[in-house]
Amino acid sequence: MKFRRFAAVAAMAFATLGPAQAQNYPTKPITIIVPFTPGGTTDILARLVGAELSKNWGQPVIVENRPGAAGNTGGAIAAKAAPDGYTMFMGTVGTHAINPALYAKMPYDHLRDFTPISLVASVPNVLAINSGFAEKNRIGDVPALISYMRAHPGEINFASSGAGTSIHLSGELFKAKTHTQMVHVPYKGSAPAVSDLVGGQVQIMFDNLPSSIGHIKTGKLKALAVTTTKPVPALPGVPTVASYGGELADFEAGSWFGLFVPAATPAPVVNKLSNEVAKIVALPEIREKILGQGAEPVGSKSDEFASYIRSETKKWAEVVKVSGARAE
Repeated sequence: MKFRRFAAVAAMAFATLGPAQAQNYPTKPITIIVPFTPGGTTDILARLVGAELSKNWGQPVIVENRPGAAGNTGGAIAAKAAPDGYTMFMGTVGTHAINPALYAKMPYDHLRDFTPISLVASVPNVLAINSGFAEKNRIGDVPALISYMRAHPGEINFASSGAGTSIHLSGELFKAKTHTQMVHVPYKGSAPAVSDLVGGQVQIMFDNLPSSIGHIKTGKLKALAVTTTKPVPALPGVPTVASYGGELADFEAGSWFGLFVPAATPAPVVNKLSNEVAKIVALPEIREKILGQGAEPVGSKSDEFASYIRSETKKWAEVVKVSGARAE
């Protein structure tokens, strides 16, 4: 009981933090929790924004990777952090739109336990295939892949950065729409999954473009299609999955990445963070770096991001239902 009273008093103290105190924020290091392994898109974007925050505010910004359970492990840690602006969370379409529909039990409430800061970037997924496997089996486009899968049901392994991520769900949706079979191999992040894709331990992956684009450009991976409704400038000549029409005509499954703080973080701190992140993402040199990764910079306000999350939650619940995917 004493602990509950203390927690309530602490929450009230945070909530009443005024503009003067927020003006001095931050006065100590900030941690950004990334719920996946280093080297993936989530990690890349967190470090890019964190470096600018550190430069602008003169305080260290530490990126802490806490992978597991498709982002739920890191999300649970961030949700329980002190709501003072010194712990942020680089959330994704998985942690804040897909997982609530995919998992029977979540370790946090994605709407109630977090306050959105800013949508940093949206990212297309790319259907990438191991180049050696593609060459050996004459798979040069999506129809050829589908034909191979139908002739060899269950023989293709597709990698993901974890069960429930948009990378996983893109594959499940592809299976459902094409009536094909392949085996899902989940990893604890994009980096180890892409490493095995390049090495040939798995054959295909619907990866976030930033963590695969380097291997696509060197020819180690072959990009068959992107999962957005429009072609991606970073991959000229690569079609969309939907452009093949028929059962794939409405195929769309992109990703996004944004910053959050625990719920009850004082509004002045939320606003200061939101404004600063939006300014960082709008910088020409930062935009160039994000675009170079194959992502689209956004930089939204807190309320805009909150509205977007609600719409994405509804959309991905329908995708999960269609795919039939479930996670424990």
